[in-house]
Amino acid sequence: MTHGHHQASANGRDVPLAREDKRLSLAALGAGAGGNLLEWYDFGIYGLLAPVLATIFFPAEDRIAGLIGAYGLFAVGFAMRPIGGLVLGHLGDRLGRRFVLIFSVVLMGLATTCIALLPGYETIGVAAPILLLLLRLVQGFSVGGEFTGSVSYLVETAPQHRRGFAGSFANFGSTLGMLLAAGVSALIVTFATPEQLSSWAWRVAFLLGGGIALGGYFLRRHMEDDGHRPPKPSLDDPLPLMQAITKAPGAMIAAIVFTSGYGIVNYLTMVFFPVYASEFGSIREATALQFNTLAQATALLVVPLAGLATDHLIRRRSLLIAVFGAEAIAALACFSLAATGGIWGFAAAQIAFGIMLALVMGTAPAMLVELFPSAYRMSGYSVSFNIGIGIAGGTAPMVATGLVGATANLMAPAWFLMIGAALAVVGAYAMTDRSREPLR
Repeated sequence: MTHGHHQASANGRDVPLAREDKRLSLAALGAGAGGNLLEWYDFGIYGLLAPVLATIFFPAEDRIAGLIGAYGLFAVGFAMRPIGGLVLGHLGDRLGRRFVLIFSVVLMGLATTCIALLPGYETIGVAAPILLLLLRLVQGFSVGGEFTGSVSYLVETAPQHRRGFAGSFANFGSTLGMLLAAGVSALIVTFATPEQLSSWAWRVAFLLGGGIALGGYFLRRHMEDDGHRPPKPSLDDPLPLMQAITKAPGAMIAAIVFTSGYGIVNYLTMVFFPVYASEFGSIREATALQFNTLAQATALLVVPLAGLATDHLIRRRSLLIAVFGAEAIAALACFSLAATGGIWGFAAAQIAFGIMLALVMGTAPAMLVELFPSAYRMSGYSVSFNIGIGIAGGTAPMVATGLVGATANLMAPAWFLMIGAALAVVGAYAMTDRSREPLR
């Protein structure tokens, strides 16, 4: 890599190295955050409308079986994430981050639009859940490269003293997407009659996702590729993922352990928790979604502040260990409030979960990018992140629902949350904090 202020890109133009001048690019922040808004809107809308989708795409006889089926398809989308991370991470290391970011936003938009147009179980029988399954696989593949690609891009194009802040914008976008999902599903559940909800209203939510994809595509089409792209590889070069496994096995393992715990905590507290309160507690579904929206809005304000704080005030690793420790301590109390504490008890627990998660979301992106050097960064980060968040996190709502069914213990999800938080603490402790070093 050159040490001047510019480096030639593949198309012959000079690309400014934003890390070396001292300004953050607003265009880069917008392009990085914009695609995540779409990806997480789509994933959020599916998770939050799972009780509705269960009645449309599965036979109506057994409510719990339908819900587990709908969450099973939620999990299947996540199971594709490591494969998407593997393929798109490789392409990001070989062809540059920009290619991956445009490809993933187009793919996600197409899959979401198709879900909006899909007939239900009553119309086409067993083909309905099978087609939904295939579209969830495409969505999961796309998300596998989206988040890690945009975080890599954001952190690589930021000056050293702003990497935490820049990386947090990927999660600012994803939180905004989840917030929009929570808001749209709350509006739909509140204002549509049950008949409207199951015939057409849920489709509007997915069609909106297709519209957001178009916006994301136009934002990204004009973005500069980062100046951090490795030189053209020769055929003799080992695959970027093999380099990550052989040169940084400790970083890979620590990142997988950390993101597994992080994924469990994330999906139990922000996707499963409002459904838990309405299915197993006494909270109305619409009320639970409204407070989930409020928690997302609170989190949105905290995410960039957490990123900024870890650039200047506190080490990234220290903050992560403290927050997940607090999650473990609060788990039983928060789930008790959701099960038996009435509206305000649930609201307090949901907002507390939102703030704790936001501190992690502002901190973890830069921490994980800094673990790996440029040549195999996207491969190492994408694969470890998507194994952890994808497999452990994506299955968490289904596992938690199954645990309540199997044990008849309403506190089973809280114990599961404590295991997730403990995993995250161990993983964070094992990761090297490179927040005060130049990016490799």
